[in-house]
Amino acid sequence: MNFDFNIFAGQPGLPTLWFVAIGVFLIMYMILDGFDLGVGMLMGSKFSKNEKERRLLLNIIGPVWDGNEVWLVSGGAAIFAAFPIWYAALFSALYIPLTLALVFLILRVVAIEYRGKKNDEKWIRNWNIALSVSSFFIALLVGALLGLTSMGLPINDNGDRVGGAFAWVSLPVLLGGLGFVGFSLVQGLAFIALKTDGDIRDRARNTLVRWSPVLLLPIVAWVLTLDFTSGNGVSWLCTILAVVAVLIAWVSAKGGREGRAFAGLSVFLAFGALAIFTAMYPNVLPSTLDPAYSLTIANASSSEYTLGVMTFVTCLGLPVVFVYQAWTYWVFRKRLHVDHIPEAHDATELAELPTK
Repeated sequence: MNFDFNIFAGQPGLPTLWFVAIGVFLIMYMILDGFDLGVGMLMGSKFSKNEKERRLLLNIIGPVWDGNEVWLVSGGAAIFAAFPIWYAALFSALYIPLTLALVFLILRVVAIEYRGKKNDEKWIRNWNIALSVSSFFIALLVGALLGLTSMGLPINDNGDRVGGAFAWVSLPVLLGGLGFVGFSLVQGLAFIALKTDGDIRDRARNTLVRWSPVLLLPIVAWVLTLDFTSGNGVSWLCTILAVVAVLIAWVSAKGGREGRAFAGLSVFLAFGALAIFTAMYPNVLPSTLDPAYSLTIANASSSEYTLGVMTFVTCLGLPVVFVYQAWTYWVFRKRLHVDHIPEAHDATELAELPTK
């Protein structure tokens, strides 16, 4: 640990730029998909009292949940293109958890699409459970992936994992996985309080105020672990700003200012993630066997030409993604109430309608 603020001195420019870009993609994913994963986890719990409230929860994330996952795809694709050695070492070492994450991503999509196809209590309950479980494990596994890439894997001088298929099971898995699960639940509660009205709004806000100090402990532990082991002046500054942001969010939630609470939690995550990325920089995948084996932005990146072409293309396409997603949130900005939810119907009834 040191308090040096000049952490970028002597580092290659384009690899650093793409390290920052990947950080932005992953931060956007954790903020945006975090809340809809949190809402998904609450679908199978006792938080919602009846089916209308559960349909209300599904309606507030319905227009945006699939668009939020674009940032995860963008982050993974950017790692593959900009840092192929990082991609190869990380993804091959975590073959089992990444495969499980893919399975749960598919299950979550199917649960969202299929739960409303049949107006049957058992059918809906089973798909609610599937949605809740898949949302939990997606957050857990993605968080574990980020925890491992920030705190290290047992890789040798060739970038290969040392040990068996479960050599990745370690403290970073616990901190990263539970950290993202806890944040997703808190962010989900903040989004519910922001986007709904009536009893469920008050319930979400009160649950947020009561449980957020506990649920956010793992992600705080994750950030502080990196600060104390490999931190610098920039990471500590980001940590302090994250603490200020989360305190503002908690006070705002307690005072009924849901918009400010949601924004404060988003800023908390952004600065917390920045603290993690700046603490690990210039490493992209530290080795727990020997620091000399760690993958860095210098030895894991693509050529300057490749990074230059990627930068040009991204400068053209990324603004379009930002504008379109901002427009989507603007269109669906209003609050919803359970009274806005129509009575349920069975989709199989449509097959019985007469056709011309």
